[in-house]
Amino acid sequence: MLSAAPAFATPPPAQGEVSTPITVSQLPQTANYQADAALIRHTYESQLYMLPAFKMGHYGLRMYRQTLDPKYSAAIWADMARVASRLNYFAAEVNTPAQIATYSAERLANYGQKKDARSKLRFNATSSSPAYFYLGVDLLGSMARANEYGLKHNNDKQLRDVIRRYDFNRYATDPAMIKAWAAQLANQVYWLRQLGEQDVVDAFIAAFKQTYPDRQDAQLSDQQYMNKLYGMTHIILAASEYYQYQIDEENFQWIYDYYRANIDTILKRAKEDVIAEVGINFLLAGLEDDPVVAKTRQAIQKAMNREAGLVPAVDGSTGLVYGEHRNVLAIMLLDWRGVHTAPTIQEQPAIFDDMPYGLIAQ
Repeated sequence: MLSAAPAFATPPPAQGEVSTPITVSQLPQTANYQADAALIRHTYESQLYMLPAFKMGHYGLRMYRQTLDPKYSAAIWADMARVASRLNYFAAEVNTPAQIATYSAERLANYGQKKDARSKLRFNATSSSPAYFYLGVDLLGSMARANEYGLKHNNDKQLRDVIRRYDFNRYATDPAMIKAWAAQLANQVYWLRQLGEQDVVDAFIAAFKQTYPDRQDAQLSDQQYMNKLYGMTHIILAASEYYQYQIDEENFQWIYDYYRANIDTILKRAKEDVIAEVGINFLLAGLEDDPVVAKTRQAIQKAMNREAGLVPAVDGSTGLVYGEHRNVLAIMLLDWRGVHTAPTIQEQPAIFDDMPYGLIAQ
C-alpha cells in the first residue's frame, strides 16, 4: 500500500464533490453513484504521482478524456514519456529479425516461469509465434497511443516497415491465441486499423465468435469465461479508441444482446473490472438508461470498501497500484462524463509543450 502522504499537484476534490462515505438514504441514487466515484477519485488523486508511470498515465489519460481537466496534464506527459522511451528503444535496438527474435524469446521465457492458468495458456499459445510479444503486446500499443495524441515517432516509417513484415491475421484468427489473449487481440486489431495498417478486425470478430459460441458458456472455466467477456468488452472499448468516440449499438448488436441476456450470470462470474467495462460499453453507446447499467453500478457499489475508499481486489486487498485499472473503471462507470476526442497536440497544444525526445507531430 502506498503512503498516505498527499502527492497530487492539485487540491482534493472541488467544492461540491464528496470525499467521505455517505449513507444511501441521504442522497438520491444518481447522486450516490457520483459520491462514490468522488471518493475513489480522492483516494487515487491524493497519491497519483506516487504511482508508476504506466499506472499514472493510464489513470490520468482516462480522467482527462472524461473531464478535459488540465490538472491531469502531468500524468499525460508521463504517459508520453513512457511511449517515447519504448519507441526509441525499438527504433534503435529492436527492429531486425534477429533482434526481434531475441527480444521475443526473452518475453516468452518470462511467461514460461509463471504457474497460473492464464500465463500457461499464453505461453503455450505463443510458443510457436513469439514475435507476437514484440509486435502485438509492445510495439503496436505504443504506436497507437502516440497516434491518438496526434503524434508519431521520428522513425515512424522504419517502425511501420517492421509491422508490415508480419501477417497479423495469423494471431488474430488462431483459437488458441484468442483463448489466451482475447482482450489484447481486440485492442491490437483496432490499433492496426487506426494506424492504417493491416485490417483484420472482421476476421478477428468472426474467429472470436467461433471460439466462444454462447451455447458453450456453461462449459467454460471461470478463467475462460472471463477471457471471453474481456474480449467482448475490449472490442467495444477499442472501437471507441478508448472513450473518445461514441459507439453505434447496431454495429455491435450481438455483444449488447449477449450482455442483456446474460447480465445476471456476468455479475456472478465476473470480476469487478469486467463488470465495470460491461456498464461502460453501454455508456459508450449512449444507453445510460439501460437496466444493465444500473445493475453494474449497483454491483460496483456493493463491492466498494468505503473505509479504504476504493473497490478492492477479489481477495480483499486494497493496494493502489494493483487496483488502479479496476478503480478508474469504477469512477467512469459511476460518474460518466461522456466521450471526448482528446488530448491531441492540435487541440490541446499546451499539454504537449516540451515533448519527450523521439515524438513529433503527425
